[in-house]
Amino acid sequence: MNYFSSDFKLGILGGGQLGKMLLFDTRKFDIQTYVLDPSDEAPCKISCDQFFKGDLMDFETVYNFGKLVDVLTFEIELVNLEALVKLEEEGLKVYPSPKTLKLIQNKGIQKDFYLQHTIPTANYKRFPNLKSVIIDILDSKLKLPFIWKCTEFGYDGNGVKVIRQISDLDNLANVECIAEEMIPFKNELAVIVCRNPSGEIKTYPVVEMEFHPEANQVEYVICPARIDDKVAEKARAIALNVSEKFNHVGLLAVEMFQTENDEILVNEVAPRPHNSGHYSIEASYTSQFENHLRAILNLPLGNTDSKVAGIMVNLVGAEGFSGNVIYENIEKILGWNGVTPHIYGKKQTRPFRKMGHVTIVNENINEARIIAENVKNTIRVIA
Repeated sequence: MNYFSSDFKLGILGGGQLGKMLLFDTRKFDIQTYVLDPSDEAPCKISCDQFFKGDLMDFETVYNFGKLVDVLTFEIELVNLEALVKLEEEGLKVYPSPKTLKLIQNKGIQKDFYLQHTIPTANYKRFPNLKSVIIDILDSKLKLPFIWKCTEFGYDGNGVKVIRQISDLDNLANVECIAEEMIPFKNELAVIVCRNPSGEIKTYPVVEMEFHPEANQVEYVICPARIDDKVAEKARAIALNVSEKFNHVGLLAVEMFQTENDEILVNEVAPRPHNSGHYSIEASYTSQFENHLRAILNLPLGNTDSKVAGIMVNLVGAEGFSGNVIYENIEKILGWNGVTPHIYGKKQTRPFRKMGHVTIVNENINEARIIAENVKNTIRVIA
């Protein structure tokens, strides 16, 4: 099929920052794009050919949108699965497949999948609701501390909480959830796997993630990860195995723990471009967004190697500020070599909302980390 400068239409479910960065590459290749999102102020709105406002969880809305396009992908997992299944049954190419999404959308089902396929992961127990968790604690069937995760609708640190005492469960939603063993780990790592329908598959280098202690959000992504080569090889091999078991097409971000004994445990996956791959826009030969596009169109995959060391700093709304966004001191960091800000296009900020990121590239990873710290301490997202 002729994708370029033609009548071909690519549909994207979700109009957030991931879609906006993907659209940079569709514009580069002159590929028509249709986007569906519930917000009139979606970041994608300024970059796509056609924008449709609608509920991503509504069957008719998603189904009717899918009938307008030739290939359908998504930048968020919270979409109507039944509509995707029907569209695929009717012959539409949906990537990643609804079969893959069904195994990932619910974190309880996702964890069961790892267990069934002997993929190393932390011990866990599924619960139908919060009340059942409390009963198990009181009956000494569940030991503290543990990690509480809601199985659906969690994002950016929402829906995850460390439970050290029973009162930590206060005010949590009474929904289906899992209690996961707390793992003592050296590092949180991630590997992005790219795969097209023909079976060509590549992995990006292992990255290291540093998290905000309160918001449970990634603050820094460091590539390459500062780990032993053997550990990196093991992480990439496990990520490839996870990808093959899910039989996914497109990108699969595999988040992992490196334990004190250098074992690798899979935490969770995301079947789309991911925060841990944003550094690739500046630091890699082929960005994660271009490779997602290549993969879902069954084109040859691009080189996933890094040209230079890269660190990404997340820009999130500062605590105590809500309202019309101001990027304080952005002009200062624009004067620094190897520093590139990406602004997501969200007009309203609030505490810990993802508003953008900054990439730092440098031949020396330690120097890049120092600059990243300076960036973090200089720019503020306020109102």
